[in-house]
Amino acid sequence: MTRGDLPKYLQLKQEILSWLHSGEWKPHELLPSENELAARFGMSRQTVRQTLNELEQEGYLYRQRGKGTFVAPPDFIKAGAAQAAVGMVTTYISDYIFPHIVRGAEAVLRAHGMGLYLSSTDNDKQREQGSLQMMMDRGVGGLIVEPTKSAEGNPNLEQFLAFRYRGIPVVMINARYPELDCPCLVLDDEAGGFAATEHLIKLGHRRIAGFFKTDDLQGTRRMKGFLRAMKHYGVPMLPDGVVTYASENKWSRPAEAAAGLLRRNGRPTAFVCYNDELAVALLPAIRAAGLAVPDDLSIVGFDDSTLAQAAEVKLTTLTHPKTAMGERAAEMLLRLMADPSAEAEDVTYAPELVVRDSTRAIGEETAV
Repeated sequence: MTRGDLPKYLQLKQEILSWLHSGEWKPHELLPSENELAARFGMSRQTVRQTLNELEQEGYLYRQRGKGTFVAPPDFIKAGAAQAAVGMVTTYISDYIFPHIVRGAEAVLRAHGMGLYLSSTDNDKQREQGSLQMMMDRGVGGLIVEPTKSAEGNPNLEQFLAFRYRGIPVVMINARYPELDCPCLVLDDEAGGFAATEHLIKLGHRRIAGFFKTDDLQGTRRMKGFLRAMKHYGVPMLPDGVVTYASENKWSRPAEAAAGLLRRNGRPTAFVCYNDELAVALLPAIRAAGLAVPDDLSIVGFDDSTLAQAAEVKLTTLTHPKTAMGERAAEMLLRLMADPSAEAEDVTYAPELVVRDSTRAIGEETAV
């Protein structure tokens, strides 16, 4: 949704917020009158009043009887913010690795007497906007965010700047929108992609295909590690040997591509997968091709999720800190809430290869 698609009062609200965030209007500066704003933007006075009332309720503006409407300073806004809870916005909540991250954060916050508001974007940027607004409305004292489709830009910059304006610290996990300077906890995804591919190459595989979700930075970095390992070891790329997909087609595009690759002469002998969820999802396509893991094809996942050991073949995979990341993100956020001037450096975790049953050294028969 573009700004022009919004109701008029929200268009005006976003315009005023952009002036506040850019410093065009200073704290305690008098705003133009309702009539002046209505004339400038071609809106009714009622629309302008609705916008100003909402911004006043949210703490951006304040009124003095007989004098007009003024810009509220950040300290004024912060003084009114609730400090009894923090917010956590993730792409998903109920499945895969995310419950472990949430539990880690919640345990730390509970130990400090803090509540936790949770919101899921379902990997949809418009829902991310709604989640951020909900956290703002609830007056959280700090926010942990996993960016939504982090490789596709940040249309919700104004919402993030609103948290900064109010002095509410934000910590990001798994990725960070590049234009923001908030602290971030990430896995070294490129190193993990390299390690997964290197493991297969050292087992003798030379026909390796990679499957990567590229609407988030984790996927693009894992793909970069895959490509770097192939180049480093001088292993030629297969035709169509890099399969990319988006969140919306994760259940169709990779399986269709895998089926096509496995029907070819000179088929791949190994797959590197974006994560464990995808690796498990590709197993039916491998069986349908009359192949078995790892006898005919080796496969590597990523994240060392519960799926890695629950699958029909225990997956070789790369570790993800999960609970530890949630715990440390909460600790970092609490420190910034207590002392906004505190330094908070980024944290990068090194993934470790966990070798299980889904990979093996290539035999002469498989190499033919």
